[in-house]
Amino acid sequence: MNLLDFIFFFIYVVIFYIIFAIRRKRYTDPLLKKYHRQSFWIKVFGTFSFCIFVVYLSPGDTNGLYYPEGINIAKMITKDFSNVQLILQRGEDFDQALLNDIANAGYFNEESNFMVTRLVTIFSFFTFGKFMAINLVFSMISFTGTWRLYRFFYEQYPHMHKQFAIAILYLPTFVFWSSGILKDPICTGALGWITYSLYSIFYKKSNLIKNLIPLLLFSYLIIELKVYILVAYLPFFILFLLLKNVNLIRSRAVKVMIVLSLFAGSIMGFVRITNSIQGALSRYAAEGISKGIKNYQVNYQNQSNFVESNFSLGVEFDGSVYSLARMAPAAIVATLFRPFLWESKKASTFLSSLESLTIMLFSLYVLKKAGIMGFLRSIIKNPLVLYCFCYSIIFALFVGATTLNFGTLVRYKIPGTPFYLIALFMILDLSRRNKKSPDTNIQAVAV
Repeated sequence: MNLLDFIFFFIYVVIFYIIFAIRRKRYTDPLLKKYHRQSFWIKVFGTFSFCIFVVYLSPGDTNGLYYPEGINIAKMITKDFSNVQLILQRGEDFDQALLNDIANAGYFNEESNFMVTRLVTIFSFFTFGKFMAINLVFSMISFTGTWRLYRFFYEQYPHMHKQFAIAILYLPTFVFWSSGILKDPICTGALGWITYSLYSIFYKKSNLIKNLIPLLLFSYLIIELKVYILVAYLPFFILFLLLKNVNLIRSRAVKVMIVLSLFAGSIMGFVRITNSIQGALSRYAAEGISKGIKNYQVNYQNQSNFVESNFSLGVEFDGSVYSLARMAPAAIVATLFRPFLWESKKASTFLSSLESLTIMLFSLYVLKKAGIMGFLRSIIKNPLVLYCFCYSIIFALFVGATTLNFGTLVRYKIPGTPFYLIALFMILDLSRRNKKSPDTNIQAVAV
């Protein structure tokens, strides 16, 4: 990065601020205005911190693969517009001889890697190819989606605005790892857009075209980048919409059967795609490695740190449902609560371990306050808790079963962490309400 990078970064911060300030004027709720303004500046700070981190502290695929290759393609298109076909084709068809760095050969065989590079190329034409500005664009895509996710939960329980802000807008690792040129900002943004669009279409019955366009666009992006997120997410969000939209499922037995069926369906879907996902994760998990030959010594050190951060669940996953079931408890615990403090080898994972420790202690606190039966009762009776908790657990299983390195785990788990925290916050809230009014039906409070 040079001085121009910083100058353009602040110019684009001003541009985005003006755009969002105009949008913010439409809000009549002062709380929404406050949280929107605060979360915008938090994302800006997160983007600035992320850029400093990947350039000066821990080079990775952001500045070793996605950015240089995206700028390289943009330059080829600028010289000859017919080269625009380079971003219209599949990554596996990309001519390796055209790479900016031959050390990146093979990475575009994974379409998710090429999709990020493709987006860098497109955004470079609007940002003059400046590194920090492009990172900011990725960050703002995430911001628009996570803001819609916040609005969705806020509309369900306005009195829990602080808790939802903590889980979605303020969570350190979630903000940091969704603030730069990576797959994660697009995926987190897409999850928010998909959630709010589906909710608007099937429950609020609002403008179909207005919501269908972002639904299709972001569904396409998340399928190309990390399809397993949708495999874990959609079944339980659809269940929420059914329970929210119509009150047809009154029998507890029927609810339990539906939930178990959705769990089974998600797991079977995971098993079907796990070989390709696991292969992608094993090939591309070392995203903290800069790949240029000139950085060979740095690469060696980074590779050593990567190996030191590996861990084992004690059960080898062979692609079968049986092995997945055996490793499920360890995988879920690893995603939600690891790395533990003594397992952190680097500053980045140490900060994540502090957050994980906080989440673990909060989980125990909620379990103690609600009681085991109250905890389970809140999940079963409240559609929103049911969907958040089930998705976060299934997602934790997916990630924990396929990601055996703390350096990547802290990033891969962020699409599920907010939902787990929201489930905990709601269980605690419902427990307190139930104790104040023992005769109050939890479901009545929920709907």
